[in-house]
Amino acid sequence: MKSRKVKRLMAIILAGTLISTLGFTSVTSGEEKLLEKSRVSVHDPSIVKEDDTYYVFGSHIEAAKSTDLQNWTTFTNGYTTPGNVIFGDLSDNLEESFEWAGEDDSDCKGGYAVWAPTVFWNESYVNDDGSMGAYMMYYCTSSTYKRSAIGYAISQEIEGPYTYVDTIIYSGFTKNDAYDSNSNKNTIYTNTHIDELIEDGTISGVNDSWFAADGSYNTTYAPNAIDPELFYDTEGKLWMTYGSWSGGVYILEIDNTTGQPIYPGEDSDTDTINPTDRYFGKRIAVGYTQSGEGADVVYDSETGYYYMTITYGSLTSDGGYNMRLFRSESPTGPYLDAKGNNAALSGNVTNTANGIKLISNYKFACQDKALKAAGHNSVLIDDDGERYLIHHQRFDDGTEYHEVRVHQMFVNKEGWLLVAPYENRGDKISETGYSKDQVVGNYQFINHGTATTGKVADTLNVSLNEDNTVSGDIDGTWTMEEGSYYMTITTNDVTYSGVFFKQQDESLEDNKVMTFTAVGSNNESVWGSKLDLDASEAVDYASKDLENKIPTVTKTNIELPLVGAYDTTITWASNNEESISNDGKVNRTGEDVTVTLTATITKESESIVKEFNITVKGVLQEVGAEPIYKYDFETIEEEAIANSGSKSGNAILVGTTSVVEDTDRGNVLEIKNEDGAVKNNYLALPTDTFDGITKEGYTVSMWVNIDKNDPNYFEHSALFEASMTKEDGTPDYPITRISANLYGRINANGAYSDATEVSKSLEGNKWEYITYTVKSDGIVVYVDGNEVARQDKDISACFNDNFLALMTDVRIGSGNIWSDRDIANAKFDNVSIYNVALTDKQVEALYNEETKVEEEPENPEGPTDEDDNNQDEDNNQDEDKQDPSKDDDGNDSGKKPSKLPQTGDVGIALALILGGTSAVVCGLRLRKKSK
Repeated sequence: MKSRKVKRLMAIILAGTLISTLGFTSVTSGEEKLLEKSRVSVHDPSIVKEDDTYYVFGSHIEAAKSTDLQNWTTFTNGYTTPGNVIFGDLSDNLEESFEWAGEDDSDCKGGYAVWAPTVFWNESYVNDDGSMGAYMMYYCTSSTYKRSAIGYAISQEIEGPYTYVDTIIYSGFTKNDAYDSNSNKNTIYTNTHIDELIEDGTISGVNDSWFAADGSYNTTYAPNAIDPELFYDTEGKLWMTYGSWSGGVYILEIDNTTGQPIYPGEDSDTDTINPTDRYFGKRIAVGYTQSGEGADVVYDSETGYYYMTITYGSLTSDGGYNMRLFRSESPTGPYLDAKGNNAALSGNVTNTANGIKLISNYKFACQDKALKAAGHNSVLIDDDGERYLIHHQRFDDGTEYHEVRVHQMFVNKEGWLLVAPYENRGDKISETGYSKDQVVGNYQFINHGTATTGKVADTLNVSLNEDNTVSGDIDGTWTMEEGSYYMTITTNDVTYSGVFFKQQDESLEDNKVMTFTAVGSNNESVWGSKLDLDASEAVDYASKDLENKIPTVTKTNIELPLVGAYDTTITWASNNEESISNDGKVNRTGEDVTVTLTATITKESESIVKEFNITVKGVLQEVGAEPIYKYDFETIEEEAIANSGSKSGNAILVGTTSVVEDTDRGNVLEIKNEDGAVKNNYLALPTDTFDGITKEGYTVSMWVNIDKNDPNYFEHSALFEASMTKEDGTPDYPITRISANLYGRINANGAYSDATEVSKSLEGNKWEYITYTVKSDGIVVYVDGNEVARQDKDISACFNDNFLALMTDVRIGSGNIWSDRDIANAKFDNVSIYNVALTDKQVEALYNEETKVEEEPENPEGPTDEDDNNQDEDNNQDEDKQDPSKDDDGNDSGKKPSKLPQTGDVGIALALILGGTSAVVCGLRLRKKSK
């Protein structure tokens, strides 16, 4: 789903955003001249051409026009009403759509939400007076992540005003009376037009799949009715694609003469990957709440394919927004990528490997800042056959400002669309290709990959050599086709097929440089931009290139390169060889130490000196905090698991959840669930877990062994989740959780944070130690004591007025806020909760304690006081020792024993860290698995 907070924020930003004019220098016939580029902010731009003018229409009733696809001017006035340029009296004109969503309601309270329109000329449309032809605008209004509507309006002038005709698709409706938060609209389906469609026989009746078990809207199956786009097929039929996240992207045929959908009426192919719904149409992409929105389809007569682009991820600059490409020989699909994957999903699985990723977050040397979150595009095939990609573009500047950008597109020999590395400046590709002398040389190389990530892709340095080898940061071979622009580059057994294209870069000088763009059979796109550098420029470039390769903080040895970019040499000197040697070896002590490494970069007679200040992190010998709740699963009474933390309160086994004996880890928690299970089998923690949590935060830490081979494995299943509950017992906000994909989240009291940029995923089928900390300045996630995800953000509001105490539904192995389901098959141990967010040093110390205990030889007599006293000395063991535990299924008795023997020294630790000191529970002093 689109982040509703983000959408609301975007409306505020866009209301005050006008044209930004930036200056560039263009090279023309050898002379430099300043060419002012007129920039505009139009979110979700949809392109249409009228005579010699290009128009983009976008969200929040913004639009702009251009005569060269380079300079743009706006002609709209946003949500101004009355006197709205596009809609006149906005509230009156779109009243029927607003009755369902989009005006002064729920998350657009006090304003409007009119998004992502598309405009085209329909010569077959029959006007009320019987005349033929009209400009048609299909738009959407929205009030929540699922309650939306699509309508259309017509005009005889492309710039409007447009007159409302009808609302044709509704979403977010419920089976019974219901109301969304901050809304007085009853969402029962009979308040849409669906009951009328059933009554007149247009559709066959209510589809139970539209609703979840509780009667709410089933976002796993049904779409969110936003982002309409229309296109004609080769037979002149008109089609509309629409949908965002939720149940996926659907396609409906549209009656040319009326603009009305031709609803299927009956369901079909319901057990296939591309089912047809009687009302919504045919699903052609994503589904099951996975990301995907802004689908656009265009037919290319040269290749004979229908190309569909769609955007994955969240629309913010750090949200991983990125465009994907599929193609089909039929307007209704199936749409496939280069690997043969269907754009639609067969279940609730990640879709990051599906679709050719067109543009990542990236930066070439000529750009002053990284470009991020390119997305929600449209594709134009112009009258002369030239192809263009039009999208909105954000930047790595700490804001959510965005601009319309246009890139030229080409087709490779395999018939896949390619995107030029730099924005359109009107350059023409050489139909006869380029000489080898023009092509051979040094390039900046970007592989856009397939991940949906907010990180900026690495900019590598490679050389296309005269002997057709590739050297530098990657090795391989390359080819060029004589008399044409076609080329290939092969590395790591993957061949990328594309074109060479000499175009103006995005420097102040608008240098014309050789580039290449290519796609591989692995769905990855690669770009190259040639750099012609003398020795002085080479050492300067290599110096800047090192900035991305030398860390500012380290706990491990540093690889110090001796050869830099473009045949430069590097020597290193440390001002503190006890902490970091000249060859990068790191020695850690108890305190943080800052070391200066000096690099001398040389090529020929040119050299440059650059200093890097690096903090070597110190090591704590003890955590210095005790959990308020800790469960090692060694002592149970019926379904109650004894707690050894400072607060009193047992955890409760729910459903078939059991404690089993694991050969290496002792008694552990085992949770197994059927596919789709929600709140069936899990461990329930005390309802007061979050009572009294302050801005010092909390920590959740655990050993976990997830069976990723289980056919029901779902990466978003919660390892831990806490939420408040509605009167009917179902979860509600606030909420905090960490999932099997290591996404850490909190959403409470008007503040939220999502740590979703994960550098290292769980391997699965082995024991791994997870720690999750939350405090007023953000979230950090660790695996085996090392940070893997972080979001630094002010979320202090989450902790105000003991607000988190409302979270009384606290579970291990279960969660269902984001269309979640219980963990399919996993084991846990040492579940601990602290009432403070541990520092990174404390987290590392906690992991070291856990692993050191495991490495102690087992004492068949059991632990003694002397053993406990000696553990302080044992804490000085080699800190680099790893967890030696092996993957083991353990022994499941099939029932919960009343008490299990203490076999083994350590179990799986899932620790929610909230604080504490005492280890006395119910009059018993329990032996701990870790200190």
